[in-house]
Amino acid sequence: MTMRAPVSNLPVQFEDVGIIAGGVTILDGISLTLTPGPPTVLIGPNGSGKTTLLRAAMGLIKPTRGRIAWAGSGTMPPHRRAIVLQRPAMLRRSALGNLRYALAKAGVVRAEREARAAELLEIVGMKNLAERPARKLSGGEQQRLALARALAREPELLFLDEPTASLDPAATKAIEDVIRAVMARGIKVVMSTHDLGEAKRLAGDIVFMHRGRIIETGPAAEFFAAQRTAEARLFLSGELLV
Repeated sequence: MTMRAPVSNLPVQFEDVGIIAGGVTILDGISLTLTPGPPTVLIGPNGSGKTTLLRAAMGLIKPTRGRIAWAGSGTMPPHRRAIVLQRPAMLRRSALGNLRYALAKAGVVRAEREARAAELLEIVGMKNLAERPARKLSGGEQQRLALARALAREPELLFLDEPTASLDPAATKAIEDVIRAVMARGIKVVMSTHDLGEAKRLAGDIVFMHRGRIIETGPAAEFFAAQRTAEARLFLSGELLV
């Protein structure tokens, strides 16, 4: 399995996108282009719109106004894209059984599923846990299994919503190692995180959000060296943004 098909989903372009739910503005005037390359990392306070932006980029939420285009098309179905949410649900099966199911749903023929499942377990460092019931895995192991299930789709774009939230340092490192392995296969990662250290370690570019808007965006090294906005400076200094 190469996982290095041409990136036909990119760029993903948000053009003045607004999303309103229940009368509440979740995203407001989002204009953003996601391009091939190192991970794009979304940061910002809770409730800033990071998860909604990821879901919209995946094609799970339609804009209330504006347009989202994948490789120039506003109607492209969400093929070769995958998303891992913050609390992924585990099927009542073993880790291997979860992957068999994911591979079947991805259209992989039965004769190839065992070898593919073994390779995916190897990628996420869980070969020795193949027969463990998925719901008995630790939080970090479940997150790695969720990543493996997402990779069963052979995505060109992988969206991750707070993939290391509430994990201890060892589990966080294991997840970050998987993300680096994914990057090495030419898959574009777009992720949100509450962990600024993680953002510094993984990001190629940063998108800083607050109150449903993009306040600042640019290369990660430049963003962390010198912020252009007062909101970003306050956020990085640990101040509460309300």
